This record gives sequence, structure tokens and C-alpha cells, in this order.
Amino acid sequence: MKVIVLDERGYEYAMLGLSLSYNQLPKDMPAVAMKLLPQGSSHVKFLESIIVWLDITAPRYWWIQADTYRAPQGDEEGLSIPSGISKQSESTMHTLMKRELTQEDFAYPLFPDNLVHLNYLIYLGNFERVVSSLPAGFLQRRIVTTNYKVLRHMIEQRRNHRLAEWQTFISEVSSQVKHPELLPTKGRLGYHDVGDFYSGDEDDDVTPRAGKAGLSPVG
Repeated sequence: MKVIVLDERGYEYAMLGLSLSYNQLPKDMPAVAMKLLPQGSSHVKFLESIIVWLDITAPRYWWIQADTYRAPQGDEEGLSIPSGISKQSESTMHTLMKRELTQEDFAYPLFPDNLVHLNYLIYLGNFERVVSSLPAGFLQRRIVTTNYKVLRHMIEQRRNHRLAEWQTFISEVSSQVKHPELLPTKGRLGYHDVGDFYSGDEDDDVTPRAGKAGLSPVG
């Protein structure tokens, strides 16, 4: 599996939008953002403004699970999280039938006889049989457009998943994005938000969550 962060945009605009809600200067918003992170999806709408483009090559069985994030998801508060994901992928019909497959086309090696059978079907031009016989480990490349809010949700839901590919995805995204502090991080105490331990300055008029208390925007 390969995960490459191609680009990301929108952090400055996200901080500008957040400053409107709290009637403060944009330069003061990173500290506010860090304290909003542990308070749930309803408090981090600004993350939807930070867009990320990913180049992902992954097996079909991983894409089946990742595709669930194209539909709105429910968070821990029962609120709907917009998908915020679009994808452009290789055309299976246009690429699969143009060459012989090799072991490098799969997440894990196939039995040699299975590979020979697939290539024989390709030689015959029987697209339907090839697709129906294609293992779930077949690697597919897609360009994914998403945002920080969706990435947070994916990490929170999949951080303990048994598929190794999810651990690879989380590790690669967290290490390549420009603002990893906005994503859950894995430390000695497990996954947590940096904002959980952020105290800020004494003059801050934004306080960390205590119990169910949260931040209340102006307006």
C-alpha cells in the first residue's frame, strides 16, 4: 500500500472563519483550534475548510471499507459528518485487459496457478470472467480529495482496526500532512488529541472542556 499526500490548502482560511465565530484575530485561532479538538465534531467544522489531496494505491478489500466514508457518517454525538470525499480512479475496464498481471499487482502473492488463470482470461478477452475472478488483494490507484474533519473521523474509527493497511494509512497521513497537530496522535497513552493536554496562556479567554462544558461561539 502506498499513500502520498499530494497537496493541502485552506488552513489560513479555516483560521479566518474560526476568528469570525469567536470575534478574535486569526493569529489567535490556532490556540482556540487546539482546545476545540477534544470537544467533538460539532465544534470542529473549521476542519472542513482544510482540503487534502491523496494519491493512494491500495488493495480492493481496503477500498471497500474506505468507500464507506463517501456517505455521511455518524459521530460519537450522533451527528452526521458529511463525507467530504471524492475519488478519481484507474478504469478497471480500460487498464486490466491491456497487459499480463504480475505478483506486483497484488497486496500479497497469488498462487502461481491462479495468476496463470487470470492471465489466460485476459488473453481470451473475457472481461466479465476476469473481474469476477480478480482477488480482493488486487491493487488499485485512486486520487482522493478529502478534508481534515473526515481524516480525523477515519483515524478515530479505524485506529485499532485489524487490517494492517489502516495502520499504514493513518501513519502515512499523520506523518505527511502540514498540520498533524489537528489529527489524533498515537502516543504512550494511545490515541489522543494534542488539545487534551493544551493549557494555553493565562490570558486566554478560551478554556478547555471540563465535563460537558464547551466553547460557545459569538453570534
